[in-house]
Amino acid sequence: MMKIKSLLLFLIIGVVFYHAQTLNIRKNSLEEQTYEELEKEFYNSPAGEINSKSIADYYLKRAKSEKNTTQIAEGYVMLHFAEDLPNALKYLDSLQYITKNSKENIYPARIYLLRGNLYSKNDNLQSAFNNYILGLKYAKEKGNKRQIAMAHISIAHLNNYIGKHAETAKVLRHYAYDTDYMNEDEKNSLKLNLADAYIEINKMDSAYVLIKDGLLDSKKNKDVYRYHQNLGLLGYYHLHSRNYQKAIDGLLECEKYFFTNHNGSKRNQNYTLLYLGKSYAGLQEKEKAVGFFRKIDSLVLKTNYIYPELRDVYTYLIDYYKENGDKEKQLYYVDRFLKVDQVLDMQFRYISRELPRRYDTPELQQEKESITNELTKRKSLFYIVLSLLLISHLLFINVYFKYKKSEKNYKKIAQDLIQSVNENKSEKNRGPEIKNEISAAPVQTVSTENVEDKISRTISEDIAQTILKELEIFENNDQFLNKGITLGSLAKKIKTNSKYLSEIINTYKGKNFATYLNDLRIDYAISRLANDKKFRSYKIPFIAEELGYNNEQAFTLAFKKRTGTPLSIYLKEIENMSLG
Repeated sequence: MMKIKSLLLFLIIGVVFYHAQTLNIRKNSLEEQTYEELEKEFYNSPAGEINSKSIADYYLKRAKSEKNTTQIAEGYVMLHFAEDLPNALKYLDSLQYITKNSKENIYPARIYLLRGNLYSKNDNLQSAFNNYILGLKYAKEKGNKRQIAMAHISIAHLNNYIGKHAETAKVLRHYAYDTDYMNEDEKNSLKLNLADAYIEINKMDSAYVLIKDGLLDSKKNKDVYRYHQNLGLLGYYHLHSRNYQKAIDGLLECEKYFFTNHNGSKRNQNYTLLYLGKSYAGLQEKEKAVGFFRKIDSLVLKTNYIYPELRDVYTYLIDYYKENGDKEKQLYYVDRFLKVDQVLDMQFRYISRELPRRYDTPELQQEKESITNELTKRKSLFYIVLSLLLISHLLFINVYFKYKKSEKNYKKIAQDLIQSVNENKSEKNRGPEIKNEISAAPVQTVSTENVEDKISRTISEDIAQTILKELEIFENNDQFLNKGITLGSLAKKIKTNSKYLSEIINTYKGKNFATYLNDLRIDYAISRLANDKKFRSYKIPFIAEELGYNNEQAFTLAFKKRTGTPLSIYLKEIENMSLG
């Protein structure tokens, strides 16, 4: 449903390789059915039904009696679905043993993908990830594109779980629309998960279209389970849009469905309660929100199903009981939070999206100790809160003054640059003509003594002087503003070779070609921006292009590197000094 952090891929992968023929008449006994018919009946039965277990038992027994290796392998796959983790792993170990010499291109990748799904189902995400990686490796080795797709999708759901929603959306969108590896049912599941990822990255319109399509399609096909999955996701959409009452209306229907006759997985149940609680919290109906959050805590204790949003649940409960002065319950939920937080950090390596600062693990641990002490000595909490406020205040002041000091330095550099431009303009009296008159950073002067020793003996003094004159023309005519200048193109223009030109620039200019070109452009920009009001009124991308840069970022980075101050502050100071 809505927060589907992983697809039910164990159903998909299990049936992917053996497609049963459509049957018009159901056989009365297992003995009369083919392997394909037994597979279809098994995979169409709800998970955990006694009937499905009996089908799997018979299937494996018949396969072993016939010594049919392919069907024995499939029997182990079928049986592992209905077992708990230890027994399910044993069946997969048997599958690995029976298929170790298999020539089918589905092995051994299929084993690792099934293991990954099994671990994911049992909330061991680290082991799930490791198995998905191995499954992907072997699928690539065998060139099985569908298995590669399944591995990518599974890992995408783990990415979604740890907050990388944009990456998840990219993968799900690709496999839902751009490939032929998925059937329609699988694509519908992908679109459901894609809608969830879109909500997380605030692509609300795209999410809404997918959800509405999902509701219409599931209603048309009378798929009640899928309908309630989409309805729950619509509730999350409304919650995210702050339409809390609309969210509640749909989610209450989902609660009734998912908590009746084992219709819902723990994910469905938990996230239905979570979104109901958050919706009531949004309406400031705190008692109702707390009621749903306490139900979640009961579910977590019962199923040990832990997921990142539990941090939001426990921090809300902690705040609620803190406001109501119930120290015992506050302490209880602090303990619950710390246990959940420890599991998330250790097992899932999850980075919290929106963990309130006062409830991160170190601070919460400190608060737990404070509350415990306060039960016998209430004054302790006052001093702890006061200390935290003081530290926060001092930190804020420290950050503020560091920022102001940095800003002051930037302004001083900018003002010095503008002053230097104005002085050069007055001294040389060049009127409106703008030339490269200023060096923003200290110019590296090169002594003429022994300069010939620094140049390759293959370059004669005459050639060196000729190149220098050409460079002078290049500079005086502002040819460095041309876009796409390279060492090779400039060498060709002044009729020399790249090696000579590079050596002359390094020796006489004291810098490499790239720095030489950048310095010319930035020095020109410093002067022209200070003197030409119309030029500085242009947008930065246009100015960057005029100066020969490919994009705005390249120009602004080069400007700060050359001058020591950001372009924005330089422009602001020009305007301030002009107004002054």
